[in-house]
Amino acid sequence: MSIQQCNLIELPKITDPRGNLSFIEGEKHIPFDIKRVFYLYDVPGGSDRGSHAHKTLHQFIVAMSGSFDVVLDDGYEQKRITLNRSHYGLYVCPMIWSFLDNFSSGAVCMVLTSAYFDEADYIRDHTKFLAEAKKA
Repeated sequence: MSIQQCNLIELPKITDPRGNLSFIEGEKHIPFDIKRVFYLYDVPGGSDRGSHAHKTLHQFIVAMSGSFDVVLDDGYEQKRITLNRSHYGLYVCPMIWSFLDNFSSGAVCMVLTSAYFDEADYIRDHTKFLAEAKKA
């Protein structure tokens, strides 16, 4: 897989004077069926999250509030993407090393995934990830 397959996706946005509404439908707005949703919040200043890759899992990351950066690495190149609008999300395909940093105060990060949690799907050592990425 390559960073080129990871992309920002604009979600539907229904504008209303009472407040905007956006929604996400699996296999319609994002390229997978949603099996799991989790969110990060109260991340201390200067901290980062993630720092791993998934062998088969697809992810869609949304800044529900505030902002943060997602750093992607496919073993050949790196790319930093800032998420700061709740009607945009970042699709991250399998075999991409990623970590999140630069969290603003009060930031909330929501992640939708294509599968349930499975520790065996994680690559948590960057050196091992680079070796696997070079094989693919």
